[in-house]
Amino acid sequence: MKRVVLIAAATSVLTLGGCATLDVPACPVGQEPMRTAQLFFGQNIGAKPGVSEAAFRKFVDEELTPRFPAGLTVLDGGGQWKGSEDKLIREASKVVVLVLPNNGEDSRKLNEARKAYTQRFRQESVLLITQAACVDF
Repeated sequence: MKRVVLIAAATSVLTLGGCATLDVPACPVGQEPMRTAQLFFGQNIGAKPGVSEAAFRKFVDEELTPRFPAGLTVLDGGGQWKGSEDKLIREASKVVVLVLPNNGEDSRKLNEARKAYTQRFRQESVLLITQAACVDF
C-alpha cells in the first residue's frame, strides 16, 4: 500500500504548494520578508522495510541540495494518516525545513523535489506547507 504522511498538527493547515505569492508580513527592523517551506517525507514503502537513513541522505544530496544550496534542516518525525482501507497508519517521516526568498522559482523546485521523492520511493505524495516569515540571519 502506498503511503502519505500527515502530521496531526498539520491536518488543518492548507497546503500552499501552488501559490506563487504569499502575504508578506510587515517585518521588524533587521528582519527581511521571506517564506518557509516544510516538506513531510513518509518513510514506509509498502511491505518493504522503508526508506533507510542512507537512501534518504542520498536523496537529500542528489535532489534537495542542488535545488536549495543555501541550506536546509532535516528533522525526524512521526506521522499518521488514514489509508484507503479507513485504517489509521503510523509511520516514521523526515521533515525538511527551508527558508526561501519570495520568488516563483522556488515553488517549481519544491514541486520537482516532491515528484522526485514520490517516484524514487513509490509514495503517493509529499506534504508541503509554506508560510510567510520574517527572517534574521
